[in-house]
Parts: sequence; C-alpha cells; structure tokens
Amino acid sequence: MEAITATNIVLTASAAEKVNELLDKEGLRGQKHLRIFVQGGGCAGFSYGMAFDDADEASGDLVLQSNGTIVIIDSASASYLNGAEIDYVDGLMGQGFTFANPNAKGGCACGHSFSTESSDVQSGGCASGHQH
Repeated sequence: MEAITATNIVLTASAAEKVNELLDKEGLRGQKHLRIFVQGGGCAGFSYGMAFDDADEASGDLVLQSNGTIVIIDSASASYLNGAEIDYVDGLMGQGFTFANPNAKGGCACGHSFSTESSDVQSGGCASGHQH
C-alpha cells in the first residue's frame, strides 16, 4: 500500500494508541485500518465518521500514516479534512475521539457535526437524543 501525502491529517499519539488498542481488541491489527470520512447530515450539515476498513485505491482512497497508524480517507472527504487533527481524550467530561478541523466554520455542541463557509446549513444546537 503506497502512502499518498496530498492531505495533511494528524492522528495524535493518544488517538493512535486508542485506535491500535481497538484493532487489537477486535483482532483486526494488520488486517484493517482506520477509515475517517465526512458524510452529510448531523445538526450542522456534515458529520465525522470512523470505521475499520481496507483501502480501495481504485476508487481514489488516500492512504496516510500518522503516529505509526495507517489512516484511509476517501477523496471526497479529503478536502473537508485537510489539516485536521484527531485526538482521543479521556477526562471528567467523558471520553472519545475529537476533531480539530480548520475547515469547520461552525459546529454543533456535540462536537461530531460541523459546517463550512460554502455549506448552506447554519450551525445550531443539538436536539437531545439526536443521533449522529
């Protein structure tokens, strides 16, 4: 698998460690890699997604490596994620992956949904019980 470095996405050491822990727990280390993507929806217009998957280079997937972890991004999501930093936090207010995305111009309080300057959707509050 050849790494393409056209998109700059950083997976922090904490996030890479958690991804590898989850891969080990599922018995997938060396078989699957972290896929990060953007999809339409959420309370601010777009939402982030993560899954374990294989790269599909025929469809234009970008394959990057950050902190020793392989990250796969589809070409449509790449422009929304360029320059993003993905971290894993475990604190008093909860635990989970967080996205610091310089392309996001607005967001939702849940932290999983965002909007851009070119999107028509205006950021708003998350409805209680709203699923992303």
